[in-house]
Amino acid sequence: MTISIEYEAEKKLDLPYGDIIRDIVLAALDYEECPYEAEVNVILTDNEAIREINREYREIDSPTDVLSFPMVDYGTPSDFDHVEEAVEDYFNPETGELMLGDIVVSVDKVEEQAEKYGHSETRELAFLVAHSMLHLFGYDHMEEGEREQMEDRQRKILETRGYTR
Repeated sequence: MTISIEYEAEKKLDLPYGDIIRDIVLAALDYEECPYEAEVNVILTDNEAIREINREYREIDSPTDVLSFPMVDYGTPSDFDHVEEAVEDYFNPETGELMLGDIVVSVDKVEEQAEKYGHSETRELAFLVAHSMLHLFGYDHMEEGEREQMEDRQRKILETRGYTR
């Protein structure tokens, strides 16, 4: 299991962000029953940097809380049946791990949203990572049914590790 974390923001979160990220990534892998050792990259940045990434990749010129860049194409969320048919596309040749993708989190938004929603920064970071992990598994929230399914899964992943409101 490889969970790479890069901290690129000047502002430092006063919490054990590495432990929280690893905990939630592992919880999501367990919850979604990923049958492979996996690789996930997480970047913690600020509003300005995530705004630039959001503009470049989504053509939305504003900061957002989290961005997900999945490496696996799913027909159905968390359906891993097809990945071995494209080993060269989905697996790291050096480690043999399934390359799930990248997560980019704004530490500014972690602070802002924790205050706005009345919970801890720890819970907010855990929520954003759980949310993004579900995107890496192919879930989306464009339609009401998808949104409800994703919210339910996020809540259950967070609850398995004790991150509650």
